[in-house]
Amino acid sequence: MKIELENETIECHIQFAKRKKLSLHIDTNGFITVKAPRDTSEEAIRNAVIQQGTWILEKLRNIRKVQEGPEPKSYQGEGKFLHLGKEYYLHELIDTSGLEGEDLQKALKKFYISSCKKLIGERIKIYQQQLKVKPKVIEIIDSKVKWGSCSSDKKLCFNYRLAMAPIDVIDYVIIHELCHLHHMNHDRSFWRRVGSIMPDYKEKELYLARYGQSMTL
Repeated sequence: MKIELENETIECHIQFAKRKKLSLHIDTNGFITVKAPRDTSEEAIRNAVIQQGTWILEKLRNIRKVQEGPEPKSYQGEGKFLHLGKEYYLHELIDTSGLEGEDLQKALKKFYISSCKKLIGERIKIYQQQLKVKPKVIEIIDSKVKWGSCSSDKKLCFNYRLAMAPIDVIDYVIIHELCHLHHMNHDRSFWRRVGSIMPDYKEKELYLARYGQSMTL
């Protein structure tokens, strides 16, 4: 079904099923699904979608923005970069003397790796005591898909880009991976363990989902 919302035509996939209420879902690719009771009229579906029009369009714009990817970073004097959740000019983070272009990027990456290693080393001691676990190896890595990981041999890996996030978000990733030393999957026991240390962990997940794309070189 095609519906006009603020001069934009959106397409909805309708699924009829044995249910009491109508629900609307937008996946990460912007595919819109409306699940409706079997006797729901086309007009009722259309009206329900229009009522949610502002939310739908905002969601679709955010998805498109993420798909486009972050704007290229400027390694000139006005270029700004995140560190611990705050923006800094490049020269506030590293010594830029005599460096240009690719050399500046390499120096900045080295700074983030060093900062992340120090932060993880300090913060993980707090939570491994609380959780009564201890990893065998801790490694700082470069990854485009994972903020952290835990292997069956108790090796924990953390993405160097975490140094760009606020401390409480870094703490969440640390707690998440330490909890995997008890539970290797994401079952209810795992999330209860995470929540016992950080009850608002979902807010940290949301931060990474919203701003992770901008945490880059």
